[in-house]
Parts: sequence; structure tokens; C-alpha cells
Amino acid sequence: MQAIMETIFDIVYLTTVIGMGGWIWKHSHGETMYRLFGGMAILLGFGDAFHLIPRAVALWTVGLAQYAAPLGFGKFVTSITMTIFYVCFYHIWCLRYEKPQKSSLTILIYILAVVRIGLCLMPQNDWLSYDAPLSWGIYRNIPFVMLGALMIGLYAKTAANHKQDTFRFIWVAIFLSFLFYIPVVLFADTIPMVGMLMIPKTLAYVWIVWTGYATLKQK
Repeated sequence: MQAIMETIFDIVYLTTVIGMGGWIWKHSHGETMYRLFGGMAILLGFGDAFHLIPRAVALWTVGLAQYAAPLGFGKFVTSITMTIFYVCFYHIWCLRYEKPQKSSLTILIYILAVVRIGLCLMPQNDWLSYDAPLSWGIYRNIPFVMLGALMIGLYAKTAANHKQDTFRFIWVAIFLSFLFYIPVVLFADTIPMVGMLMIPKTLAYVWIVWTGYATLKQK
């Protein structure tokens, strides 16, 4: 039953975000913000596919423990693409609200992204092992959570001054994605049921992509 439900959910999710991202890109008409938003959504879908597809194969065949290497590599790819996702999200904020990009904030965003990717590249992560160390899972997620917190703050502050803007609830979606993601990082290995929180976390990202899609379609 788990294999059936997860596979259906993953197919719908990947098809939805990649499809909406492709539509946004196609109908951006050269507008940088929408082109970036579409590319960000496509990156999200393809990045997650590196982890979700091997997971589906493992559930239908030999099991997760026996498929550690492909799952770990997929997790590694997803970690990198999600970091780039939030850097793109920052530039979308700049373009949406006409904020200057050459600032200390931009430097901080890129420093956090580089540190996060650098930590992901460290061999101590032991990505290909089924029993990868929790400590490194925490280390590499510290700059990622900081990056997410900055995005939440930027979009929430802007929403207060743009109450009719279609992007005004994006900060809520980002907040929920991290709210559901952090317990998975900390406890999923010891309490497998916590892994179910990845479902609402994934839906939060669908909400983000849907916001860009609906905004462009309305326009």
C-alpha cells in the first residue's frame, strides 16, 4: 500500500510542478521574473525526481535499505537544487518588488548558499550509506534553514506593505515547508512515521509554484 500511495503522490507532484514551471517559462514573454520563476519550478521538480524516483523503485523492489546508494545520491542532488531554488527565490523577490540586488543581503544569501553546498560536498555526509550520520544532516541544514528564514522575513515584510499582492502568502508556504522539514531531518531515522511530514512539506512547495502560475495566468 505504501508503494502505491507514494508512487501516485510523487507522480502527481512531479508532473504538477514541472508542468506549471514549463507553462510559466513558455508564457513569460521574456519577463525575467516569470522566466526565473518557471526555471525555479522546473529545477525543483527535476531535483526532487533524483530522490523520489529511486525511492519509488526501491519500494516496489528490494526495499529502501537495499537501495541506499541511489537514494543517497538523489538526496545529495536534491540538497543542491533546493539551495539554488532559494537563491532564485531571492532574485524573484528583488525583481517583484524592485529591490536592489547589489547589497550586503545579496552577499549574505550567496555566502549561505555556498556554505550549504560546500557542507553537502563533504565526504563525512556519507551520502551513499543507509545509516548516514545525523550530525552532518544537521550541519548542512543550518545554513539552509538560515536561508529559508531570510526568505520568510523578506516576503513577510513585503506582504505587510502589499496586502493585495498575489505573493502575499508565499512566506507562509516557505514557513510551513521548513516547519515540516526540520522534524524529518532530526527524527525520521528513529521515528519513521515522522517521515510522513514530507507530504505537507511537498504540498507547501506546490503552493509556492501555484502562486507564480496563478499570478501569471491572471496577468
